[in-house]
Amino acid sequence: MMNRRYNQASHAVTFAEPCQEERSATAVRADPATILVAIPTLNEAAHIAATLSALMTDAPRMAGVQIVVADGGSTDATCSIVQQIAARHGNIRLIHNPERLQAAAVNRVVSDCATSRHQILVRVDAHAHYPSGYVLAVADSLLAHDVAALATAMDSVGSSCFQRGAAWAMATRLGSGGSGHRGGTRSGYVDHGHHAGFRLDVWRQVGGYNTDFRANEDAELDHRITLAGGKIWLDAEIRLGYVMRPTLRKLALQYWRYGQGRGQTLTTHRLMPRLRQMIPPISVAVNLVALAMSPWWPGLLWLPGLYLALLSGTALHLAIRHASLCGLCAAPALLVMHQAWGAGFLTYLALNSRPADRRAS
Repeated sequence: MMNRRYNQASHAVTFAEPCQEERSATAVRADPATILVAIPTLNEAAHIAATLSALMTDAPRMAGVQIVVADGGSTDATCSIVQQIAARHGNIRLIHNPERLQAAAVNRVVSDCATSRHQILVRVDAHAHYPSGYVLAVADSLLAHDVAALATAMDSVGSSCFQRGAAWAMATRLGSGGSGHRGGTRSGYVDHGHHAGFRLDVWRQVGGYNTDFRANEDAELDHRITLAGGKIWLDAEIRLGYVMRPTLRKLALQYWRYGQGRGQTLTTHRLMPRLRQMIPPISVAVNLVALAMSPWWPGLLWLPGLYLALLSGTALHLAIRHASLCGLCAAPALLVMHQAWGAGFLTYLALNSRPADRRAS
């Protein structure tokens, strides 16, 4: 049973001291009527039908779960596809998200669609690959571990040659930085992980996502949850397939935003970065200095040369391991991920010396 205390008069949330041993995720089964699912979308016509179909595979229980798709102004067939599916499933609903951001979409689902019976929020991304029973597994694990939030493990996947190479790269320490939710296999308490489930009372207490953040809003929210005394559990037994960006350009833009978002989180909350978070910006700085000074000191070129050799060696290893030349795509993918993240991080720090702590209402 859950050991949670909630004062309805003051709307204050208190957290029980977590058990040191992992509880069985099957010990508690969530009531489907208490679960609210939020799915942000923007031009997801290629994926949304498969996503909704995967979520509804456990039909007897899932029929009682409220699923809300919040669309940010899609110009493709996303909305019509959702409306067609909603016509067959009364628990699926489409709303509009004029702010367009994913964070704003989830906030809007809670503010506009959550009722007094809803106690659990599950976030789903439209373009990921979800196993059957994912939503219920997240809700059950959230209750079984008596935590404020639940994270799940992501296994990077892709259909094109570049996506497969990038996905294999992500499975290495050079790609994930050792992040537990990026392909990790160990469950446990974490400071941050891939957002899957939340207690709605905690969500409301901390204010939901901060929509001033264009990226890294998940880690920023996890920080506030931790400050409020909440615990976050990574359940590595619940896994999803994370679809890698299809081109180098889109991958670079994604990681540029990730770097800027991490910089914003650190400056907003005056946090010290972790070592693995400093490696990309240090790499950018070292490579730029070495290239700039190489006309006077050519020997400095061994620094970016060594870095490129490391990436190339990793890509060759992956190509051999997977018996596919697609593994060679790991080298440019890793280069872009590191350099774009680091450049975004350094650019944000250079342009934003004063933290701002404005939270979305």
